[in-house]
Amino acid sequence: MAKLNNTQVFCRIVELGTFTAVAREMNLSAMMISKYMAQLEESLGVALLNRTTRQLSMTEAGKIYYYRSKQLLDDFSELEEYTSQLGLQVKGTLKISAPIDFGGLYMVPAIDAYQRAYPDVKILMTLHNSQVNLSEGSFDLSILVTDTLDLGVVARKIAQTRLCTYASPDYIAEHGEPQTIAELSSHRCLHYMDTPHKDYWVFNDDGEEVKIKANWHFASNNGRALCQAAALGMGITQAPELSVMNYLEQGKLMEILPAFRIPSLEIYATYLQRRFLPAKLATFVDFLIKYFAENNRLTK
Repeated sequence: MAKLNNTQVFCRIVELGTFTAVAREMNLSAMMISKYMAQLEESLGVALLNRTTRQLSMTEAGKIYYYRSKQLLDDFSELEEYTSQLGLQVKGTLKISAPIDFGGLYMVPAIDAYQRAYPDVKILMTLHNSQVNLSEGSFDLSILVTDTLDLGVVARKIAQTRLCTYASPDYIAEHGEPQTIAELSSHRCLHYMDTPHKDYWVFNDDGEEVKIKANWHFASNNGRALCQAAALGMGITQAPELSVMNYLEQGKLMEILPAFRIPSLEIYATYLQRRFLPAKLATFVDFLIKYFAENNRLTK
């Protein structure tokens, strides 16, 4: 256990940068931290750190030992958490990231239902449209609405939605309904910012993906604002169907150019591959899959 403790100290020195910072974090003296490092290097028979009056840096052996030790310590921590939950109530804090529209419209009811089943799990949800790097550790789970996935994450499909083009009946009555993609250039467009397709709208033209740069007059990173603008007759918007369902049901928006609609976008719960998946994460993902299957507006 002494070597495990010394290895933990070494990893924190690398991460925090100084012996003093680690001593402060562990409520120990800097001399004690130095002692732990000396014990570790002596037991290994190799120097792990280069020490100067100005800074610390890892030796080549230190780099190898750190990256392998970090993985082992993470595995050990996950194993402890996993084992402690066996036979006990699922608990802890789950940090999730979700797109603004999907999170605001659909995740809150899902979280409410989940917490009724697992009341000891706290959930911290951050809403934004930027894709997060899960390896940085700020989030346990990221919800993505996408047609492409990065490598290195586990992605489990929880739902799907169509990316369609919409306008209000009033707008169509005044400006006419475009029948081809090319005709959009003469219409006022309402553009959704911060999507994987950047400044472009995407269509399917006889099996071929076509991207056009919309002639937008109003843009936002909030789908609700764009839906409201489209319902007011301000222009044409392209958005996931999940964002406009209520407007469609109320007759305030209608789909246009349906023949050029691209295949459905998948909605994924993504997380890093782990040897021991924490119960709070495993139960939440399983719950989302079941929840959206039963509330099937987003599964067809």
